[in-house]
Amino acid sequence: MPDTDPGALHELRVVEAELNERWPETKIDPTLERVQALTDLLAEPQRGYPVVHVAGTNGKSSTSRMIDALLSRRGLRVGRYTSPHLQLATERISIDGAPISPSGYVEAYRDVAPYVSLVDSRSEVAMSKFEVLTGMALAAFAEAPVEAAVLEVGLGGRWDATNVADAQVAVLCPVSVDHAEYLGSDIAGIAAEKAGVIKQDSVVVLASQPAEAERVIMERIAEVGATVAREGHEFGVLERTVAVGGQMLRLQGLSGVYDEIFLPVHGEHQARNAALALAAVEAFFGAGAEHRLDADTVGEAFAGVITPGRLERVRAAPAVLVDAAHNPQGARALGSAVNAEFSFRRLVGVVSIMADKDARGILAELEPVVENLVITRNSSPRAMDPDELAGLAVELFGQERIDVEPRLDDAVEAAIGMAEETSEPGEAISGGGVVITGSVVTAGEARALFGKDPV
Repeated sequence: MPDTDPGALHELRVVEAELNERWPETKIDPTLERVQALTDLLAEPQRGYPVVHVAGTNGKSSTSRMIDALLSRRGLRVGRYTSPHLQLATERISIDGAPISPSGYVEAYRDVAPYVSLVDSRSEVAMSKFEVLTGMALAAFAEAPVEAAVLEVGLGGRWDATNVADAQVAVLCPVSVDHAEYLGSDIAGIAAEKAGVIKQDSVVVLASQPAEAERVIMERIAEVGATVAREGHEFGVLERTVAVGGQMLRLQGLSGVYDEIFLPVHGEHQARNAALALAAVEAFFGAGAEHRLDADTVGEAFAGVITPGRLERVRAAPAVLVDAAHNPQGARALGSAVNAEFSFRRLVGVVSIMADKDARGILAELEPVVENLVITRNSSPRAMDPDELAGLAVELFGQERIDVEPRLDDAVEAAIGMAEETSEPGEAISGGGVVITGSVVTAGEARALFGKDPV
């Protein structure tokens, strides 16, 4: 159960206010000097446990959660560091499969704060919020202590604060364009930044990539003498069928074939994430027939996976889905999954997108999927103005398919009403649906509206 102690929640808000005075996570400085200085002062906590490092553009959080589940089911105590959070900052630091408590989060901050101040005093630029959070997570994992840590890259890879750790397994999820203002729009250049997490003598578990991205990643692998396992070659999805509440999979792992795997999440992209996670965990323990994972253990781990805000159903009638797609590739995966696995009579979209994202590209992917669109705004100061977003949407959807509701709760209510509308008297209202998407913040606030606890 979540920690609801008012005092702890108040202290958490105080800590978050202090952290928010620092550079935001959307701003990076290409150096590891500050976070390295902090971890040096903390006696290098990241050296106290083996690390699985997860990089890429889309699928990092879901893959990280699946890796965590597999490692935990094998009996290890696992720490997981992911970003951004959906509802509460504590979600970012997970131990034993659950978010750290608000009081634990505050304690982690207070423990590192004196050392952060020391680094700040020696640096021209103060530590960023993400650098401090990374230090908190690494120290909390050492304090637990954990037997393995799963670290999700925040932005890029080479200069990401998590890259202070030397992972024995590096996972490269699909690479595409995102955060173009920092990483550029050249796929090869983006891949080079993300491949920076690959370290000497590590094992790289590589998702299928665009040709230009794969070439750069393979060059990095050769440069540092790493070993690679590639989706579609050494591992992958052999069979996938839609099932009630998710999908049934047959996976080719590095150590053999795993049959009848139930994954309680939707979408072909999630099946591929599962194959990626399985290969990563096999690599962690040592690939080969002699190290084959127990099939029942693998099945139990995947069956218990929770991926909040990833095509998550938060209401049954009409069905309301929440998805954190925040770039065109994510929206495309959302659309593909909806078309393949749901049969909506009418689907209404509720969308709020950050101003620094490719809003036009996201809307273009949603247009064939949703019948009507309700434009709204989440609480982030980075959110695009609804009228501006509606102006982009009109070009793709036409005015008659668009409504604007500045408040998210009003937008959701309006969308549910549209989903229940009928075109003829006596027509059944069943079969309507709503999908709420456009950003992680939008997904998180939608989960809260429907009473979902942070996980």
